[in-house]
Formats: sequence, C-alpha cells, structure tokens
Amino acid sequence: MNKSPTRLKVAILGSGNIGTDLLIKITRSPFLECTAFVGRTESSLGLARAKAMGVSLSTKGIDWLEANPDQFDIVCDATCADGHQIHEPVLRRLGKITVDLTPAQVGQMVIPAINIDDCLNHSNINLVTCGGQAGIPLACAITATQGEVEEIELITSIASKSAGPATHTNLEEDTHTTEKGIIQFSGVAKARASFDLNPAASCELMQTTILARVGKPDLVRLSAAVVEVVEKVKAYVPGYEVVVGPSLEDGKVFIRVCVKGRGDYLPTYAGNLDIINSAAVAVLERHARRLTEAPAGYRVWAAGVGRRREFGYERSVN
Repeated sequence: MNKSPTRLKVAILGSGNIGTDLLIKITRSPFLECTAFVGRTESSLGLARAKAMGVSLSTKGIDWLEANPDQFDIVCDATCADGHQIHEPVLRRLGKITVDLTPAQVGQMVIPAINIDDCLNHSNINLVTCGGQAGIPLACAITATQGEVEEIELITSIASKSAGPATHTNLEEDTHTTEKGIIQFSGVAKARASFDLNPAASCELMQTTILARVGKPDLVRLSAAVVEVVEKVKAYVPGYEVVVGPSLEDGKVFIRVCVKGRGDYLPTYAGNLDIINSAAVAVLERHARRLTEAPAGYRVWAAGVGRRREFGYERSVN
C-alpha cells in the first residue's frame, strides 16, 4: 500500500538570501512544510517575501524558537557562523535536529552526493560551504583514482550580488571549513581553499576550480569517476555542470564546475544559494522519507508536539 508522505515541520532561522531561497525550495517539497520563518530585522526583504507567501514568521530570532518548540520538528540555521555557536546549545537543549548552513564547524559534515545517510545519525548536520558542496565530491574522485595526491586546492567564485552580509562576514570561516571538509572527505593530507566575491556587473555564474598535485595522473580513470560524481550531484542540483576538464595544466589535475541556479529568489547567477540549499533540502527530505519507510507489515505513526513529538512504526491492522 502506498503511504502518503509525513511532512516534517521545518523552521528557518535567518531571513537573508540563503534563508529566503531555502524557504521557496521547501514549498516545492511534498515531504516538507515551513512552519516558521524567523529573522531579527523587521525591514528584511526575506520576511516580506515570507509574509506574502502566508508563512508564519517572527522577528525575535532564537528566542522565538525557544518559546515555541511545538511549532517545528527540525531547524535550518541560515544565519552566520558566530550566530550558530549561540543557537546550537539552545536547539540541543530543545532536542531539535539542526541543519547548519553556516561554516560554524559544530556538527557532522554532510555532502549528499557522498554521505547523505550520515544525516540520520547526528542531531547537528553541517553543510560545509557552497564551494565545498561543489568541489569536494570531485576532490574525492581525484583521491579515489589518482596515486600520490599531494595537495588539493578549491577556488570558488560567486557573484557579489548573491552574497549577503553573513557571507561577507564569514569569508575566513568559509575558507577554513572548506579546507577541513576537503581533508575529511578526500583523505588528502594538505588542502587549500579560497573564495572570491566577483563584483562584475554581468554577475557570472558560481564556479569552483579544483587543482590537485598528483604523482602519476590518470585522466582516463578520473574522467569516468567525474561522470559518476556529476550524475549524483545533478540528482539534487540540476544546474551543476563540469565545464572544463579533467585536464592537466602546469603539472596539476584541473577541473572546473559551474552551478546555474533555478532563479527561485535571486537570478540564476546565484548558484551558491542553489547548491547549499538543495543540499539542505536533500537532508531534510532524507529525514522525512525515513518516516515513510516502515518495514513490511508495519505503518508509520506520529504523535506529540514539539520536542515531545515522536515518530515510529507499529503493526498494521488488516
């Protein structure tokens, strides 16, 4: 018997570009429902957009979430790294699963193309960075197919107009978190990362360049692995494309990927919003789908509210 999806109640904390784009993406999901859009600035364009969409909202930030735990099951923190350091203990005390879209390095790093099921085993899931989501799967393809990988570097460029105040503030944290992610996922001993806010009026698409110094390059094996990576990422980020490589340049393996956004909140140049928010939706939907994956002869149930809300299985009655 087909089961109707159990919708997760999602609260979004942060009403900037990332939070607003995520809100629009969540409204398309049959598994998710945004029950609270929470910011701090009454003049926020994101709050105005949420109000126009009929979404429940607040300007009281984490204080509102702490006072209303029955309104949501899971929280997406789209604020900033320093903000998440403050929010995390509050949400942990409430017993809430948190998807962290900041480079705070608090929770378990998850990149859906690599380790989506890890999100089910941790209460705090960190989505690394937009550049990490774009480049680390390819970094893993390099270490899996090349011998003696000495160093991997990721260089990410995004349109300045797509970056809100938190992104500008967190450039150093973005760099460190991306480097940590490269090492953790790929196993390479040395990693470097950098982020460039492109001020061009033409607003070029987001792009991430991957450079790797390897002992014995094998582009045939790498090319096959890259095709598999692109297929996995495109399953949740349709605008993800490798546009250059794999090739050898100055003795280094070279790959460049671009991300074209869907244009949900900002125009299609804002692929940085698309890739991290699509990763967030993949994580949220993985949690929601688990609720509909009851064993044969059982049905899914949901009971309670807020931090006392529980999900489980019980035997079906024929």
